Amino acid sequence: MLRKIVIVLLSCLVLFSNSDLTQAIEVVKQDNPISFTLEILPWEIVDKLIPRKTIFTIIDIETGMQFQVQRRAGQSHADVQPLTRKDTMIMKKIYDDKWSWKRRAIIVLSEDNMIAASMHGMPHGAGALRNSFPGHFCVHFLDSTTHKSKNANRAHKLMIVKAAGQLEKYVHQANPYELIHIFTEGINQNDPRILGLTVSVESFKKLQQRIEDIEQVNATLTEELSNQELESLLFLEVSVKLKMYRKGKGKEVKTIHFLLERESLNEHWVINGESLYDQL
Repeated sequence: MLRKIVIVLLSCLVLFSNSDLTQAIEVVKQDNPISFTLEILPWEIVDKLIPRKTIFTIIDIETGMQFQVQRRAGQSHADVQPLTRKDTMIMKKIYDDKWSWKRRAIIVLSEDNMIAASMHGMPHGAGALRNSFPGHFCVHFLDSTTHKSKNANRAHKLMIVKAAGQLEKYVHQANPYELIHIFTEGINQNDPRILGLTVSVESFKKLQQRIEDIEQVNATLTEELSNQELESLLFLEVSVKLKMYRKGKGKEVKTIHFLLERESLNEHWVINGESLYDQL
């Protein structure tokens, strides 16, 4: 019963909240002191908390929708499958009825554990459950990696901190070079919340119109200053090679000069959207 109450409460919180959850959510029942605290946990711990065959609940941050899954495999992250046909239908609805590799911020609820995580929505590989889901999909946690890389995936990392209510803090702590990568991932994931945190407020809406047809972008930075060199700067220009795929236009490669600025040495960096608009 407590578990159902927590799921309903969480679904309502994520659905009606217009900003990051600035503090960990904690639910405690007085006569049954089971505590649910939203946490970011590293994969090496989560791997033991949800071993193979574990059934747990996924709650989508953006929609508040929730469904059940079972972990079936995975060494560097969790390979999971929707538990039933109904769960598959809910997951597909979360993705607007189109399977996608795009990452989404989620909360994993398993037993007494509530963990910030990230998922994509593309069936692939093998599947064993009778759930009308053609394969499995991946759920990532802090420091987990994809099949093709030994490094944590930046897009999944962003969704994990977003699920934990720490996205704004994470972006504002980024140096100029990391901020550019966060910006491009915001485009790739079609996430206005991420994009809005990277670009100057007054130019964000205008810039959105220019990038809305970009389906995928990859940024290559050729030269970076050290953190020590960045400490005394208020303005910075960074040349970035962008490989873009525009809807209906195909591949486009161009060098963009990102202008980054901050109001004081104690403030966070932002990308000058006006300059970017003129170049894109």
